[in-house]
Amino acid sequence: MSNNVTEVAAAESRIALEHFQKQLAFETDCWDTHDALQKDEPGFVLLDVRSPDLYAKGHVAGAISLPHRKIIESKMAQWPRGTLFVTYCAGPHCNGAVRAAVRLARLGRPVKIMTGGITGWLDEGFMLEEGIAGAP
Repeated sequence: MSNNVTEVAAAESRIALEHFQKQLAFETDCWDTHDALQKDEPGFVLLDVRSPDLYAKGHVAGAISLPHRKIIESKMAQWPRGTLFVTYCAGPHCNGAVRAAVRLARLGRPVKIMTGGITGWLDEGFMLEEGIAGAP
């Protein structure tokens, strides 16, 4: 019996493996980001790409406030060229993290998106920090 799940056959395992491995090159999740931030050197710079007002109301501790429209070469020059950036915005209903990733990629910067954004962060049970520190 067919349904919306089985109507289209799953990809061959070889193709699925390639797809999902590539997906991990573009994104990370809130849990892995949180875990990495607990280390002395997480290996990336976390960018909150929402407005400064939203950042001040609550952001991931350690994140830098840099709205996606402000991502330009002169602001990024403070980090070495190979620095990995992880972007996040409000959540799955927001494309700010993608817009930031596009800007960073155009500047030749390595970038991943933290899927779920603030919504995912809170869903995992992680706390937010308030205040305006963390702007470049």
